Formats: sequence, structure tokens, C-alpha cells
Amino acid sequence: MHIVYVTDGKAGHRSQALGLYKAMQRLSTQQVTFEEVAAESLSAFNLFLARGNQQHPLIQQTPDYIFSVGSQTQLKALLLGQVFPKAKTLVLMKPKFPLAWFDYVVVPKHDGITAENNVIVTEGALNPIVNEKRHQSKRILIALGGDSKRHKWNDAKVLAAIEKIVQDNKKSDIILTTSRRTPKQFLTQLNTHSFAAKLQIFPVEDTPQGWIFEQMQLAEAVWVTEDSVSMIYEALTAGCKVGLIAIDRLKQDRITQSVDFLLQQKQVSQVTSSLHLPKAAQFKEADRVAAILL
Repeated sequence: MHIVYVTDGKAGHRSQALGLYKAMQRLSTQQVTFEEVAAESLSAFNLFLARGNQQHPLIQQTPDYIFSVGSQTQLKALLLGQVFPKAKTLVLMKPKFPLAWFDYVVVPKHDGITAENNVIVTEGALNPIVNEKRHQSKRILIALGGDSKRHKWNDAKVLAAIEKIVQDNKKSDIILTTSRRTPKQFLTQLNTHSFAAKLQIFPVEDTPQGWIFEQMQLAEAVWVTEDSVSMIYEALTAGCKVGLIAIDRLKQDRITQSVDFLLQQKQVSQVTSSLHLPKAAQFKEADRVAAILL
């Protein structure tokens, strides 16, 4: 079984496609292979002319599935599906084209689309993490986000939350990391406080690719700023107990509602002691979707 992924080069989108591919690879009784092709390298005009040819110079092997994530990839994936008419087209987001144009639409619940014959609704976006059950007792990870279109970073609020986490988990090893969106001056401010001496701080620019996924495999509990929705679901999928650090909201929408739903369902919490966080969830959304496809 061969998968062709039409990519826009964005890491978050690729993570979703890889998550589903790896789940299909785990669950399938046959070999599953994966190939990436850049959307920008595919000419829509040439794809249109090649309809039904069942070959394309940029595609190394005839696909069984064609994945796309990102608004700039969807048309190319659909046209590629006409070049290889036996392949199933699958989009991992709310598409800008009619749902019926794709063989499968895999969409997070917060996008507000109802499950149908070809629509699979998931809890959050898919990711390539599995729970490797290597979590170490009294090991904590704090993962910081930053400003977004629905959140405004608040230094004082985040500093107060980190201080409380340190105070309430005195016997734990606490690792803190930032993201590309974390304000540059924040770590400077953090290091002026005495409680910062209890933290092992790893700025995102000093961490290699995959570092945070490995930390989630090791941590017993993870606190995430609420703007980082993908990291919340990654931590849940890794089998960690998950706490949220609240920051100011600029608006309410389906994304913030999805975070509130996790709080209401007691899958995450805003408490600051790992002892009082909800029991680790059993998130295996990529495996569930893969099982449906297979």
C-alpha cells in the first residue's frame, strides 16, 4: 500500500499526515510506504492534461491513497486523484471544496462538521505520537506557546502559573521549553525570579527536531499554555497527565471551545499540582482513523 502526501512544507501539517501514515503502517497487514511531493511542484494545468494516465513524472509509485493538509494542497491532490483514479483522496482538515469531492475527510471536532459516510471526526488534529509508556514519576514538562489570533500573551499570568507549579511540585524535576511564538524577552524575565533556579530551561532554538516529543514520552505530567492546542493533544496522546496554563483570550471560537470541552470533560485541568491532575487519557485518534480506512 502506497501513500502520496501532497505537502505545503508546513511542519504542523506534515505531522498530521505522518501520524496517519504511521498508524496505518502499525495496523496494516501489508507493507505501507510513504512519498511526499511538494504542491508547488505540481502544475494544475499538467495534472489536468494527465487525467487517467495513471503515471506522473514526480510520483515514484502508483498511490493507493493521496493525502493533503493545507488549503494550498487540496486542488493539486484532487487533480492527482484524477491522474490516478484508483487512489483514494483524503484531506486532513475542513476542505474549501465540497466534502463529496474527497473520498475521505478527516476533520477535528472543533471544525463543526458532522460525521458522514466519508467524514471522520477526530478529537483534535492527528499527530505521530504513541504512548511508549516510558513516563518517569515526578518528571514534569512545561511547554510555552505565545501570541495567536485568539490569545494575547500575558507575562505576569504565565510567570505566576509557573511559580505555582514549582511550589506545588517541590520534589519533581521540572523542564521548561519555549516555542517560536514565545516572546523573546520572557526567559530574561523568568530568570530574574528565584523560582527559576528550580527549572531546567531549554529554549526552542536550542532543541533538536523531535526533542519535545521525547520529553512527552518521559514526563509524567505536562503543563501547556492554552494557546498551544496541538501540544495539548500531543501530550494527551503521549499518555501524560495534562495541565493548562491560562492566558488572555482575544475571542471565543471553536478552538477555544474545544479547550473548554477538554476542561469540562476533566481530561485536562488548570490545577498546579501533578497529584491533582486528571488521570492520563487514552488518546489514539490516529490509530482509530487508520483502522477505519483499513
